[in-house]
Amino acid sequence: MSAVEERGSAAVRTPGASDVSGTLNLAGRFERLPMTRYQRTIFLIIATAWLFDSIDLAALTFVLAPISDDFSLSTGQAGLLASASFAGMFAGASGAGMLADKVGRRTIFQTSMIVWGLASLAAVFTWDLWSMVIARFFIGVGMGAEFPVAQSLVSEFIPSKHRGKYIAWLEGFWPIGFVCCGLLSVILLPTLGWRALFAVQALLAIYVLVIRRRVPESPRWLESRGRIEEADRTMRQIEREVEESSGRHLPDPEPPRFQEIASSRFSLSELFTRQYRSRTIMTWTLWFCALLGYYGITTWIAKLLADNGLSVAKSTSFVLLMALWGIPGFLSAAYLLDKAGRKPVVTAYVLLSALAAFFYGQASSTAELIVAGSFMQFFFFGMWSALYAYTPEVFPTRARATGCGTASGVGRIGALLGPYLVPVVISAWGNGMVFTLAAGFFVIAAAIVLLLGPETKQKVLEEVSG
Repeated sequence: MSAVEERGSAAVRTPGASDVSGTLNLAGRFERLPMTRYQRTIFLIIATAWLFDSIDLAALTFVLAPISDDFSLSTGQAGLLASASFAGMFAGASGAGMLADKVGRRTIFQTSMIVWGLASLAAVFTWDLWSMVIARFFIGVGMGAEFPVAQSLVSEFIPSKHRGKYIAWLEGFWPIGFVCCGLLSVILLPTLGWRALFAVQALLAIYVLVIRRRVPESPRWLESRGRIEEADRTMRQIEREVEESSGRHLPDPEPPRFQEIASSRFSLSELFTRQYRSRTIMTWTLWFCALLGYYGITTWIAKLLADNGLSVAKSTSFVLLMALWGIPGFLSAAYLLDKAGRKPVVTAYVLLSALAAFFYGQASSTAELIVAGSFMQFFFFGMWSALYAYTPEVFPTRARATGCGTASGVGRIGALLGPYLVPVVISAWGNGMVFTLAAGFFVIAAAIVLLLGPETKQKVLEEVSG
């Protein structure tokens, strides 16, 4: 990384880089902050955006069937539409991660909502397959742009002893968004139709764009860019807010033990140097396999139920019922991440997701589908909480959003392929093989974490990314 311990471990230098963390001691200053209303407000603003993005992405799970009916889509065309958002998310996540490391977290954080909101509004007025594909692509760009930035911001603001829990809670807003989208679908689809769902999402984007203005720039990012005075000024403002919220003076920080490297630029190729190569391979493989398996299943759950004879309303209700189990799933992962550690929790939830997916594919009755599907959603969202908490911790500040963004971008390739491969697999081997194939990808994801993943439990960012 870019971290150098007092005891003298080596660090890779980039051109124009210099050690600065000893000057500001941001790690020590953040670590001694108590969690107050101020940090929780920042977290909730970021989490609210995450929630609304979840609603938008989950929408296609509930409206793919009625859109297919309205536009007379074939199974292959429905698969193309299901993949459009993930193509956009690949572009958004990959590009925004690098931009966030270059121009700042806050700027990209706000820009992503503008793109997402306008594209959601455009989806209301689509008239055929290709107009909807374009709208869903740009919805994906906006959503993909937010994910690496939100991960980076939360990880850089929260002290290490709370970091895993809070990032897991951030991802926990994903199943809540999925449930909210299901409730909106149950209410809106029978009365106002699928276009109303996209109209609501456009309105939500306006709200989030307004409240996001309260999120400050990350002092760690400012420092990593060599903007020392701005970093110190922003950090002092955060410290004042925390003191005001807590009602007491802050203790003195511990002396600096790790030094962050400030650099005017970061090359993507550095992710493949000896220092970061195994982490990059690990995160890219983990995200690719996990997203291919997850979205290959999830996007098609409601439509497969409808194809098996259930009405759109009933299949939507069943998917919503199963999704509710994602809430205790992410809560359990949030608790375990800071207790058991990142590697065992990531591995366990990915493997249990594989097991649940396999049994869902073997279910032969509605009752079996609901039971297996509930377990599947429980482990899915526990898996996502663990994965999102783990990823930003293994990269240095100057490349954290780039690392998260490229991992997410590679994952979106898997997410794009998953829904598009489903009709091919169904036609050749039947519905059950879809879930068996997804289970196999989950097993690969767990194996790569066990093989290459470092443990990051309760370590400061400057330490763990070294």
